[in-house]
Amino acid sequence: MSNNIDINSKEFQNELKKTKDFVNKVRDKLSFLPSEDKELNEMIEEGLTRNKLLYSKRYCPCFIIIGKTKEERNKADNRVCPCKPALKVEIPKDGKCHCGIFCSKNGSSTS
Repeated sequence: MSNNIDINSKEFQNELKKTKDFVNKVRDKLSFLPSEDKELNEMIEEGLTRNKLLYSKRYCPCFIIIGKTKEERNKADNRVCPCKPALKVEIPKDGKCHCGIFCSKNGSSTS
């Protein structure tokens, strides 16, 4: 599997739009806010898109993906966005997920 992805390709740009729609739906559904850092949001959305194209899932780009095969990745309990640790621990405790793309209304959206 090649890790080279052209972020200017039509394929990437189409998937990036889907990722942005996905992120906005998660925010709307769970009443989250984006980070105030627009560059951070874009970087995470691009990472999610890259992982979707490479691995067929929007794995969190802030963590190393473990496993060479789909089965190995599923067994490794890799973080698929929005991940359980973010929803159950990070956002309630810290006001944002590890990546910072999802923030609670009372949480800090910068730092």
